[in-house]
Parts: sequence; C-alpha cells; structure tokens
Amino acid sequence: MNLRDVMSFAAGQWIGPGEGARSIASAITGEVIATAGNDALDVQAMLGYARDVGGPGLRKLTFHDRARILKALALYLKDHRQTLYDLSFDTGATQSDHMIDVDGGIGTMLVFASKGRREMPDARVYLDGPVEQLGRHGQFVGRHIATPLQGVAVHINAFNFPVWGMLEKLAPTLLAGVPAIVKPATATCYVTEACVRLMLDSGLLPEGAVQLVSGGLGDMLDHLDCQDAVSFTGSADTALKLRANPRLLERSVRFTAEQDSLNASILGPDATPGTPEFDLFVKEVQREMTAKAGQKCTAIRRIMVPQPQVDAVISALSERLAKTAIGDPRLETSRMGALVSNAQKRDVLEKANVIAQEADRVFGDPMDFTVQGADRDKGAFLPPMLFHCADPDGAQRLHDTEAFGPVSTIMGYRDLDHATRLLNRGKGSLVASVITNDPEVATEITMGAAAFHGRLYFNNRASMKEATGHGSPLPHMVHGGPGRAGGGEELGGIRGVMHYMQRTAIQGSPDVLTAITGQWVPGANENQNAAHPFTRPFGALNIGDTLNAGPREITLEDIETFAQFTGDTFYAHMDEDAAAANPFFPGRVAHGYLLLSFAAGMFVQPDPGPVLANTGLDNLRFMAPVQPGDSINVRLTVKAKTPRNEDYGEVRWHVTLTNQDDEAVAEYELLTMNAF
Repeated sequence: MNLRDVMSFAAGQWIGPGEGARSIASAITGEVIATAGNDALDVQAMLGYARDVGGPGLRKLTFHDRARILKALALYLKDHRQTLYDLSFDTGATQSDHMIDVDGGIGTMLVFASKGRREMPDARVYLDGPVEQLGRHGQFVGRHIATPLQGVAVHINAFNFPVWGMLEKLAPTLLAGVPAIVKPATATCYVTEACVRLMLDSGLLPEGAVQLVSGGLGDMLDHLDCQDAVSFTGSADTALKLRANPRLLERSVRFTAEQDSLNASILGPDATPGTPEFDLFVKEVQREMTAKAGQKCTAIRRIMVPQPQVDAVISALSERLAKTAIGDPRLETSRMGALVSNAQKRDVLEKANVIAQEADRVFGDPMDFTVQGADRDKGAFLPPMLFHCADPDGAQRLHDTEAFGPVSTIMGYRDLDHATRLLNRGKGSLVASVITNDPEVATEITMGAAAFHGRLYFNNRASMKEATGHGSPLPHMVHGGPGRAGGGEELGGIRGVMHYMQRTAIQGSPDVLTAITGQWVPGANENQNAAHPFTRPFGALNIGDTLNAGPREITLEDIETFAQFTGDTFYAHMDEDAAAANPFFPGRVAHGYLLLSFAAGMFVQPDPGPVLANTGLDNLRFMAPVQPGDSINVRLTVKAKTPRNEDYGEVRWHVTLTNQDDEAVAEYELLTMNAF
C-alpha cells in the first residue's frame, strides 16, 4: 500500500510532512495509510499571509459577495463529494455517516449562503438593532454596527467530522469577512486536506482566505492578538490547556470551545409502551448510540426513563441494537463501522470500565461480538454497549464521564423534578432531548433545565416526520452549551457570523450614520428628484431619495364609506360618544388602514414601470388619531436597497404620515421589488 502524504497549505504553498510527522492508521485494518505533520511550518508567515492578504481581500467584498462564494463552493463540493466519501471509509465511517459529515457540511454552507443574502445587507457593515435617538430633537443618534475582525480565525477541529466540523466553522467565518487557518485532528486530517484541495482548486476563494495545518500548530497561539479568534472542538482537557494560554488571556483573544458533553434524553411519563412516543424514543437512542459509532459530540450518553418503564426500554432498545450489523463500513450491509482508531477504542473501553463501577452492562460485550468483512481485533471495532444504573442519585462518575463511542447508560426517575435534577447533574450539555406528547411536561423541563443546555429538542407524534433528530445540530440554531460543554456556541445563523465580528456603537448626526451604515436615518438629508421614484429602476434609486405628497383631507364620509366597505365598524370610527369615552381618542377617528390606503393613493405611480410588487410593510405604528376634517401628508424615502437576483432587488422605503400641524400620525417601512 502506498502511504499518503497529507500536506499543509501554508502562506500560499502546499508543504508535505516533515520533522515531527505522525503515522495515521486505517480504522478498518489498523494498517498505516498516511503520514501528516511538519514542525517546521512558519506559523508567523501563515498569520501574516492571512492578515495581510486574506483579510483585506475578504473585507473588500460585501456580505452578499461572500455569500455567493459560499454557495458556489458548496455546489462545487457537492459535485466532487464522491472523492470525500471514498477517503472517509478509512475513518471507520459508513456511507450514511458520510452523509452526516460531507452532505451535512455542504448543507451548512448553503444555509449560511442563503442567510447571508436574505438577512444581511449587500454592504460591508452589518447593522445590529435599530437607531437610538440620543438627543432631544433627533440630531444626535446612535446605532450598533458590526465589522469583520482584522485578524485571523484559527479553527481547531475534532476527528469525528473532518468535513462538517471544518465547514460549520468556515462558513460563518468567511461570511463575516475573516480568513481562517484550519487545523483538523490528525487522525482524519487526510479527509479534511482533500476537501481543502477541492475548495482551492475551485478558484472561488480569494487568496489567503483559507490555510490548512495538517499536524500540530506549533506556537501559533502565542502570536495571536485581540483581532484574532480561536474556535475549538474537542476534549475538555485540551480545551483547558488551550484556553489557559497566557498570550490568549493577556491579549483577550476570543476563544470558543465546544467540548465534552454528557447529553441526555428523557422519556416523558406519558410515553408508555405502545405509544408513538415510546417507539420514537427507542429509535432515537439507538440511532444516537450507533451513528458514527457513537463518536458524536451530541450523542446520547444518559437515558432517563420513568422508573416503571426501565425494563421495557432496556428490552426494546436491546432488540434494536441487536439488529445493528457491525462491519467494514464499505459494505452496504454494515450499519455501524469502526471507531476512528485503536487508541480511541482503548479510551472508550477505559471509560466504559469507569461507568461499570456504578452501572451494570445489560447489552453489548466488547469481547464477544461479530464483525462482518473485517478483522475484529485489528480494526477499531466495538459493539454498542448499554448500561443500567439502579442508583443514579448515588452515582458520581456516571454524571461526569463520557465514553466517546457507542456507550450509553439508562437510569430511572421518580418524577419530573427528579428527572430534571438528574439531567442537570451533567453540569452543562450541548443538547438534551425530551420525547413527550404532553406540552406541560415540555414546559416544566424547560423551566428546570434550559439553563444547563445549549439546545432542548422535543419530539412527539406531531413533529416526528419532520424532526431532524436529537443529534443533528442545525446551522439555523445555536450549537454549543454551558459548563462542561465548553461555555461557547457556534452556528445559530447570523449569531454565528457575529462571533467573528466586532460590535461597535457609532454616534453622530443622522447624515453621519447614514453614510456609515448605508441606510437612511430619519433626520438625514433628503434628495428631491423631479422624476417620480416609482418610475426609476433599482439602480437609479439612491439612499435618501424622497417624494412628498399631499395634503388630503379626511372626511366623515370617507370614514363611514371605509367602514361599510370593509366591515370594520369598530365603535371608535362610528360612535362619537363611545369614542370620546375612550382615553385614546378625542371622538370619532379614521381607521389606521384607511390612512395607509390614502397614503398609497398619494405616492403610487399607476403606470407600468420598474416597481414589480409590493411585498409587505414592517414596523407599522399609529402615533396620533386623525379626526374628520384633518389633512394628511406623506413622505416616502428610500431607506435601503438589497439586490435579490440579477433581475430585481428589494427597496425598503421609510414612510411617514403627518397631519396639518406637521405632527406624525403613522410611520412604517414599505417593501417593494424593483426591476434593475
């Protein structure tokens, strides 16, 4: 067999293994298949390349530019994923495991690409919250913005997901506009290297945006500063060593950890044998014990069931586990492959022995099980092992020991309060799941346990067909957790992007804030143009372009006609005495929606033109009543513009209605789609 040289991509060059290189063995056969690592990498040159080349190149792009790159990268990887599948078998993963890793990573990139286009501006500054009026007359205002860190993100990833683990960090980092140095776990770095090669070969990435360290980081962390960030996934021991680096502490380098986690699942007291929830619970636990051979940071380690159901769950779960075919992951009949290495196998067995001091093994003998298509003793194979703890209150190590493999422990609880206390004894997890059809059960556990968990996953007969599973972190939602889980978070949609940006409060005049943010701020200059804004295409509209229209008098006949036509005969519009008795109205008043309709009639240009559709309005407020005899005026201002595709873009208009005394009576933001 030819050994594979796993290379690093440093400062624009591919560099092979060198001094300090380590051998990598196949999880299936135990034979050495690759060599990785080079202690001679110039880490300062890599940091300089990222900061001086990668960062400026990314920051020149808008969020939409970066989102388009992410989408193109994801589609390119999708077209070439077979290469990654083929390599991944030697990690011990089955084809279904590849789909979690490779397809899951690609899907994560696509979600961030979509969110970047839909939820972020086509600009280089992200707006975080509304404008705050800091002065009495609105000429001194403030707003929070976010801009990319001007350093580098160092990603230190775990062995279990060599593709997803990289892409789930890389997508929000690149979307933020920050270059990354990726350091995968050595045991599976050959898969990560192949993925990085594909991305670089695509030609889609700006120079310096991504670098790769296959092997150790050397003293790289000693050279980071306040503009850099470290994102780590792995063991709590390693996280503690990295987090305690004096330079990281001294320079306030951002450090995010996702580490050991004793995730748990609770079977609700309503989910008795014969219910859909009982069967769902057993299926979810079996899947979490065997997917990736239990090597998932979100896998279920503790199983909590009502005390009367313990025997039924053990029986049903053992029956499902017995049907899990273990073998060479390249075989279509294999449902569970090997652990990543024999070293990992030894570690899992050691941790299982610790658990066995407080629990009895009720399924799975590591000395007596069948492996199809491979040598059980040479490969890193283990059977699923289920333990039962009869005294979870008296147990100690059961609640602080994670066997990172196909190992889980069942324990009984007396009531929901007891279940919640057991749940929280893990001292912080990435995810806890509750299988129940009783909303009150879900509510009680949430109030008692949410503070200890990064995610709570509820499932039942109503959601089971769509639910993605206990162990599936989704890019839309936060992935992380308190305490033992590391105290950090990743993913979470745009929240994940913010980990690589600096939030800054800017203060000044409306004109200054408009210039910085690219969004018109009330009180800033308005551009008057002879041509009606609805006659101008998307590209010809400028921030601050304004149309003033009116006045229009509101008559009692208008109000009564609108009431009869719409059926809205609320007393404030129809009964003078009842309206006057209301503390909000001086007497009969116009409908708020009547005012909006009249406003549209004043600013709409009726002929066919670049305005394709009115897609909605946001932030509507009615600020003062309008009585019969009052007049209204309308001001329509281009607040923001967001391209949606090559044909049209979204225009956000700030609309203000005022009365004859120039008092604001209504305000909202109108959304239209305008052709280019």
